[in-house]
Amino acid sequence: MTPLQETIQASCNRMLEYLQDKKEASSWQLKLALHLSSSVLYMSLGVLLNQGKIRLEADGINYKVSLPQPDIEQQPQF
Repeated sequence: MTPLQETIQASCNRMLEYLQDKKEASSWQLKLALHLSSSVLYMSLGVLLNQGKIRLEADGINYKVSLPQPDIEQQPQF
């Protein structure tokens, strides 16, 4: 794994930890809280979105980032 790939993987892990605690954050909040460069921020968001681990919603010049909610229809019915 290249140093850039390691950096992206580490920032993905840190983002997921942050979102598990805060539930939702703007892309700007993640950038500041995790001390990420813009390029690492957006590459990490792309990786997590591609893996289905986050949801993104446009919010002006930023994005709202959150963990995906389980579909109610997919939950077992008792």
